[in-house]
Amino acid sequence: MSALLTTSLHELHIELGAKMVPFAGYDMPVQYPAGVMQEHLHTRKNAGLFDVSHMGQVILRGTNATSELEKLVPVDLVDLKEGRQRYGFFTNEAGGILDDLMIANRGDHLFVVVNAACKDADIAYMEKKLACEIEVVQGRSLLALQGPKAERVLEEVVPSVAKMKFLDVGIFPSSYGELWISRSGYSGEDGYEISVPDNQATGLAQALLDHEAVMPIGLGARDSLRLEAGLCLYGNDIDEHTSPVEADLKWAIQKTRRNGGARAGGFPGADRILNEIDHGVARKRVGLSPEGRAPMRAGTMLFADETSQQSIGNVTSGAFGPTIERPMSMAYLETKYTAPETIIFGDVRGKRLSAKVSVMPFTPANFKR
Repeated sequence: MSALLTTSLHELHIELGAKMVPFAGYDMPVQYPAGVMQEHLHTRKNAGLFDVSHMGQVILRGTNATSELEKLVPVDLVDLKEGRQRYGFFTNEAGGILDDLMIANRGDHLFVVVNAACKDADIAYMEKKLACEIEVVQGRSLLALQGPKAERVLEEVVPSVAKMKFLDVGIFPSSYGELWISRSGYSGEDGYEISVPDNQATGLAQALLDHEAVMPIGLGARDSLRLEAGLCLYGNDIDEHTSPVEADLKWAIQKTRRNGGARAGGFPGADRILNEIDHGVARKRVGLSPEGRAPMRAGTMLFADETSQQSIGNVTSGAFGPTIERPMSMAYLETKYTAPETIIFGDVRGKRLSAKVSVMPFTPANFKR
């Protein structure tokens, strides 16, 4: 078994008393002494700092970079304005999702951030499929500062970030070297993702943590925050067998890439995906609010009533929501059971417990529009 990789903030995590666990091949903090509950609530009320340096950072250059990448994603990149970022996903020929990613137009190049567990496969895929210059970014860490006080904290380092809106991107000089900043994140809160040179990452992280509003946040709270926000985790809620339409992500497929659009199709799996947009799907991702206090966790089988033996779906993510003070789950259900308020049943340790289909997100997003 190969040794775990570490990020440039590894020593800082240890100094802060983090409990470390293996994640996507890295030794990562799952929680700090305050615990997952307090880390989650602190992020919602103040600001939390996350180490997401395990994720992949890639630059695509060339006059054809945009059109080339558009061949691999069902997303409108040609019309993405400079200084803006867009959510997208690689799809396979069967219409499944290979990975979800963020794509930014930074003028003379695209900046792409991919998931840690998929980054080696994603990079190999791009190198095989794209006829443009591909630079795998080395020597840079990635931090996420999330929460309603993130703007006030970060503008002490880079004053101009206060002017940014949700999904704006920019490159900024600072006392910690050149910072690549996007106003985005995966918590449902306002905040930023910050690419910083490795040799400046600890200094920047410590400066942010010195602010009374900021607490270090581990993978545990990151997961509960994204689940409350109704956001998918690749490998749990979406995978190579799940189509974007089944995953209720068709909002990310702009009209220009759909049937009748100026650049309809042309991406892997387009026949299935565009047909599903037009004609519907047999199953769909939904939110669930389980009865009582116990979460219905990933793998829980779902049924239409208390006695039927035929499953109608399964839970892909589940946890207790600290903000909403109740359990929450994401699941795939047969489409006829997906109307909000529909009551279904989960098999929890051999007992059928009821749950209500819920609109997501479970807690409102607080992005700066």
